Amino acid sequence: MKIGTKLATLFAATSALALGAGGAWSAESLQDVMKRRGLNEQDVLAATKTYTPSGKRDEFIAFSSGGQSGQVIVYGVPSMRILKYIGVFTPEPWQGYGYDEESKKVLAEGSKVDGREVLFGDTHHPAISETNGDYDGQYLFINDKNTPRIAVIDLKDFETKQIVQNPVISSDHGGAFVTPNTDYIIEASQYPAPLGHAFAPLEQFNEKYRGAITYWHFNREKGRIEPDKSFTIETPPYSQDLSDFGKLDSDGWSFTNSFCSERYVGGIESGRPPFEAGCSAKDTDYLHVVNWKKAEELFKAGKTKMVNGMAVIPLDVAAREGVMFLIPEPKSPHGVDVTPNGKYVIVSGKLDTHVTVYDFAKIQATIKAGKFTGKDEYGLPILDLKDTIHTQVEVGLGPLHTQYDSKPCVAYTSLYVDSMVAKWNYCEGKVLDKVSIQYNVGHLMTMEGDTQHPKGGYLVALNKLAIDRFNPVGPLHPQNHQLIDIGGDKMQMLYDMPLPLGEPHYVVAISADKLKPSVRYPFGWNSREDEKSAFAVRPGSERVDRKPGKVEVFGTAIRSHFTPEIVEVTEGDEVTFHMTNLERAEDETHGFAVSRHNVNLSLEPGKTSSVTFKANKAGVYPYYCTEFCSALHLEMEGYLIVRPANYKGAEGAGKAGTSYSKADYETRVKTNVETQKVIDGVVAYITSVNYKDFPTATGLFEDAADQLGRAKEAKDKSESFAAKQDWNNAMLWAEQWFQYQVKAADIGLRTKTFLEQNGAKKVQ
Repeated sequence: MKIGTKLATLFAATSALALGAGGAWSAESLQDVMKRRGLNEQDVLAATKTYTPSGKRDEFIAFSSGGQSGQVIVYGVPSMRILKYIGVFTPEPWQGYGYDEESKKVLAEGSKVDGREVLFGDTHHPAISETNGDYDGQYLFINDKNTPRIAVIDLKDFETKQIVQNPVISSDHGGAFVTPNTDYIIEASQYPAPLGHAFAPLEQFNEKYRGAITYWHFNREKGRIEPDKSFTIETPPYSQDLSDFGKLDSDGWSFTNSFCSERYVGGIESGRPPFEAGCSAKDTDYLHVVNWKKAEELFKAGKTKMVNGMAVIPLDVAAREGVMFLIPEPKSPHGVDVTPNGKYVIVSGKLDTHVTVYDFAKIQATIKAGKFTGKDEYGLPILDLKDTIHTQVEVGLGPLHTQYDSKPCVAYTSLYVDSMVAKWNYCEGKVLDKVSIQYNVGHLMTMEGDTQHPKGGYLVALNKLAIDRFNPVGPLHPQNHQLIDIGGDKMQMLYDMPLPLGEPHYVVAISADKLKPSVRYPFGWNSREDEKSAFAVRPGSERVDRKPGKVEVFGTAIRSHFTPEIVEVTEGDEVTFHMTNLERAEDETHGFAVSRHNVNLSLEPGKTSSVTFKANKAGVYPYYCTEFCSALHLEMEGYLIVRPANYKGAEGAGKAGTSYSKADYETRVKTNVETQKVIDGVVAYITSVNYKDFPTATGLFEDAADQLGRAKEAKDKSESFAAKQDWNNAMLWAEQWFQYQVKAADIGLRTKTFLEQNGAKKVQ
């Protein structure tokens, strides 16, 4: 059968299958489906609110911490479809993160700790960069509680670009949160310890242990944190918890709550009551109210001490200069959230039933009047709770975190003990609605709910347990993110989404139209440095450089082969591969993996990545593409030949492969000519419409044209060998000519389908 006939038959079969499937589907009514699956009308309504048809996209994109995985999880709302895991503090093989030299460099910024390599991270609080108090979709920041670090993720390509270690604190929880214009990123300590990772016995807890709040300076133009322009404020040895920056009326101030202000040290192994007993004895803990703008002035004036290279404003200076104040708050709080208008600060206490709404104007008036109830043991002024609050609202048992609606004064608070979410009005101080969730809820998130202009519509409850919600998968249960409709007066549960990666702690969500990620890199791009790679090569310029003990390969990848395909080295050589993806189609990623050498690169279109390893054992090691990239994906292969030291070469080597005849060659050429007619028809359609108005189609067509150019080169070589009657090489190059045609046809048909589905118009 001719290739054109084959394609036509395939198209006809596909259409018949689609019609058949449609007919089968339409034969079963909605009522039939509901009855068969035991669904009621409320179930169907919830499904229609989340259903996102094939080819359609979500309204919001959510970024969730990945907990103990050390990663970030990306998913869509309302579909709740997981889109990506972003490698941050832990190697992630699919993206080659921690395997190529470029990402190893980023990972090493944060993984080299006290002479050891730390490849575990406990991510907690993602934050999206802001401009004028609203998300701008440019950067994402995430903290690691275990080894205090902040990572910078560029949302142009969803890759981690920088990790900074905190040289002062030993754990963190109150990060990452950003100022309204992303000047600074806050990172507050969790458990008190001697600053700078020093030693002091627990008997000197009150004197030598401290907390701290770091303000990392962010250079937006460079897209990097600048440690030398960052500073830290020393705090008392309370366990600091979450933080937030003020906005509008409260801009220039930040807020960090605390627990265990009792400064209790446990020791059940010594017969003492545990930490939890002594850390919840008092009725209140302290909200830290910080004038960070004034602290910035002190930092720039040099009123600091240096701790491991970080400028630290001493606790006595902060107290004396009016930088930090304390306000009692319900004990064991686990949330501090500034309202969208910046007028109020809302705090919840896990062991209380109330949320407390602090009035920022009252806080300022009290500070200005010097009306303090006294000072703590470290000299920090304490404001009276009654002088600073707007209201307290009884919302339920175990209130934790609060997020905001697009409707004025409407807030949502998670209730851990009640396993509910409360909807309430913080202006009038009254509860509006409650909805049960499954089971214990920690954080919750509304769409852009911590900005000056929340979007409303949906809420996600981050549940710490998911018992009996999903098919059992062993003793380690998934976490559960539940989607709730908050568009009406009453909340409605819509969807359960298991998350099987770490303990997702907090999520932020942004309108999808604010994100403008790249779909391909410029040619030869170092994605981690955001610059042209020095190791990129154009097709035809591939090479292998050899020096004593070192071999450096400058290669390329394109459907469906690597160049070079065979690399020979000597046992003991240090081998470096620099691989460049030549594709322009936005989804044509290649992988590069070398057997038994812990080598895996992810090569997105245009990207150049490098890997270095020791060829320490003689042998034959296949390398191959790990991404299914084309019909001949499995043939995208090569060999790393590691010769033994002092190897002299084989004797009487045989000839590899099959011999071909003139008839084989002529049969192949005939098929190639027929194939070209099909391709010409596809090209004629594409060039007859306004394909250049569609960037996706343009990128695909560029790749198709590239493959056709390579087909011509292979055709010329084939004909050259045929003229010499070297039918073996003539046949092989004719086969390569055909392979380029197949790839061109594949891309061309994809382009044609895309244009037809997206309303391309004839060019006049």
